[in-house]
Amino acid sequence: MPGRLVGEGEFVDDRYIPMTRRRGLPSWRWEALRTTFWFVPTVLIIVAVLVFILTFSIDVATYYHHIQLPFWLRRGSADAGRDVLIAIAAAIITVVGVVFSITILALTLASQQFGPRMMRNFVRDVGNQFTLGIFVASFVYSVLALGSITSFPHHLFVPHLSIAVAEALLLVDLAVLIYFINHIASSIQLPAVIAGIAKDLDIAVDSEVPLTSDVEDVRRSARVARQPLQNPAELLTAIEERGGVVLAAKSGYLQFVGYGQLTKIAKLLDATIRLDYRPGHFIVAGQPIAKVFPRGAAKQVERELGKAHVTGPHRTLMQDPVFAIDQLVEIAIRALSPAVNDTFTALTCLDWLSSGLSRMSQRELASDLYRDDEGYIRLIGATWSYERMVNRAFDKIRQAASGMPAVLIRLLDTLRVIAASVTTSEQRAVLLRQTHMVLRSAESSVSEENDLSDVRSRYQRTLESLGADIDPPSVP
Repeated sequence: MPGRLVGEGEFVDDRYIPMTRRRGLPSWRWEALRTTFWFVPTVLIIVAVLVFILTFSIDVATYYHHIQLPFWLRRGSADAGRDVLIAIAAAIITVVGVVFSITILALTLASQQFGPRMMRNFVRDVGNQFTLGIFVASFVYSVLALGSITSFPHHLFVPHLSIAVAEALLLVDLAVLIYFINHIASSIQLPAVIAGIAKDLDIAVDSEVPLTSDVEDVRRSARVARQPLQNPAELLTAIEERGGVVLAAKSGYLQFVGYGQLTKIAKLLDATIRLDYRPGHFIVAGQPIAKVFPRGAAKQVERELGKAHVTGPHRTLMQDPVFAIDQLVEIAIRALSPAVNDTFTALTCLDWLSSGLSRMSQRELASDLYRDDEGYIRLIGATWSYERMVNRAFDKIRQAASGMPAVLIRLLDTLRVIAASVTTSEQRAVLLRQTHMVLRSAESSVSEENDLSDVRSRYQRTLESLGADIDPPSVP
């Protein structure tokens, strides 16, 4: 039974295996910073201040004849420079208001058309954050340069280099404005939104779930043999029968679990923790979220659990690839609603779901058993379920597509595409169950015989791809 040795490797079939390196998602702190409109602008403002300090120092050195600037920079009086900087600052702050307005409009459209959960995708868009940041930073730089024009002991000081840099930033702002208009026009298009969510799904799958082939290669190359020091089945029984209950400190969606930190806590207490929830689940304050064996360590674990768990008002992609699946499903069922009736958007979502689930089908959903450096099991995480992911992807779409042959046919095509990537008989059984349900839905809701014949034809092709040849009884 697989189990991870924190920081070193894992035990598989009584053999110790070095952990393979996988690309990881950013920490929850970094993700929280990314999903804001203030972090990138703040960084760019700091950069603008540092650049001004540099250019102002050069201007001061030029004023005292310590260095010489090129002749084409040493032009214009202080009044002319002041007028230029005032015009630049006024123009930039006006454009900032326009950028804010366009951004808010895009967020409003995203909320109405794609659902409120899609707004975070637009907020965390680096292009939007950078555009806002570069304009605000340019404004701050221009104001600082304007304030530097003052009287020095001998004659009026003119920061020629700072003025030239402000003019250069104005040209940069113009290019960024053109980019921003094109970027917003492209990003609010449904195919681009759907493709972006699918890309997030691929990244989350690559980060959280190892390739089956990679795990097998590591198993074959493992040379260090070591017996597990605990039997997982017996340990689970002991936790269930004699473990102490750990209660949630506050309500919210579980966004991040510090598995390594919990493992260290359990080792210090000589205990084992079994988690009942994964990131993405909603937890309620005062309700059980874990069990600890022995029972006496429960209170200490409950106090420490708040430091290793992050909860919030919404789900994120950190440790939760199912969230991306739910986003695609939400767009699809909104498109299939009578108020929208956009079949092609639903078909696009199914196409991208086939890509993500095909990638997931090539992965090994191992049990989350975390061991300390001595080999003892210290943490048992809530396991992943391939069946749960597939059902989350197709159940709601199938129910919303009742009586719509085009969508039902694409559902069967999607299942056939995924079938080419499955690696276990259990995965085939999950897809076969969905295939049968699509056919039963079609036979009970599609009245046109030619349409029903097309559905049955795709059904047979999907069965062939799954290696099945037994038809379920038709619904009259």
